[in-house]
Amino acid sequence: MQIYLPIAETSVDMLMLLALGTGVGFLSGLFGVGGGFLMTPLLIFIGIPPPVAVASEANSLVASSMSGILAHWRRGAVDFRMGTVLLVGGVAGSAAGVSLFKALSGVGQIDLVISLSYLVFLGAIGGLMLFESVRTTVRQRRTGRRRGKLHRHTWIHGLPLKMRFQKSRLYISVIPPLAIGAVVGMLSAIMGVGGGFIMVPAMIYLLGMPTAVVAGTSLFQILFVTANVTFLHAYENQTVDVMLALLLLLGSVVGVQFGSRYAGLLPSEHFRILLATLVLGVCAKLGYDLIARPADLFSLDLGGH
Repeated sequence: MQIYLPIAETSVDMLMLLALGTGVGFLSGLFGVGGGFLMTPLLIFIGIPPPVAVASEANSLVASSMSGILAHWRRGAVDFRMGTVLLVGGVAGSAAGVSLFKALSGVGQIDLVISLSYLVFLGAIGGLMLFESVRTTVRQRRTGRRRGKLHRHTWIHGLPLKMRFQKSRLYISVIPPLAIGAVVGMLSAIMGVGGGFIMVPAMIYLLGMPTAVVAGTSLFQILFVTANVTFLHAYENQTVDVMLALLLLLGSVVGVQFGSRYAGLLPSEHFRILLATLVLGVCAKLGYDLIARPADLFSLDLGGH
């Protein structure tokens, strides 16, 4: 069933969009990553212009994140204090990111920047996560026991302005969470992602948060940052396609409920290996598209008209 998307200026299959929303929503609930790192490239793959894919996907993340938060909150798996600190940084970063997005659009480089951003960040994060997770799994099989901590104390833990996060059993400076939130907020604006593919590993390895509360806390920050990104993109860049966002939203709300049910059933090492594999798979596809010979060697640039 074809439906015309006015802002994207293209027709797509409505059932396919609903299926994409449901599948990515399931992964969002399972991993606490928002799902944008998968959905935005998938939308680009099916012909949605990158700026519209970024802005519209950010909108759909709002509903799926809210649905996921409720599911994790019922299990007592959300650190709201940590989420609030991450959110403060995220709001500042997202505002700066939308301004940068507008500037890049003005010089005609936003499509390339979006693709290269995905390639660099997904490749680096996915590779590091996979290496660390496989190394941990091998060590466990050799020694027969789990590693006690996922992080080591470094200079980061000696920073000032410390705060106690009881849910996460941490007493650390607020500077690292603020910085992580700001970086994730900027990426959310430029890449149309919740930023969970960076936030989840950072919360585990840099902040030392327990895996059980990472997914719910990540979704809490994603909810408000993506809402801010959606509003700013609609106001500044006019790239939010409401019809596209609604279809993705309907599917993601259903999928995230199923995904959250299985979030606590995976061992932490398996959790990270699966997430790393997904990230690297999307990265490989984007990399191939950047170097592959296009079907049409020449196109007519009409300046957006």
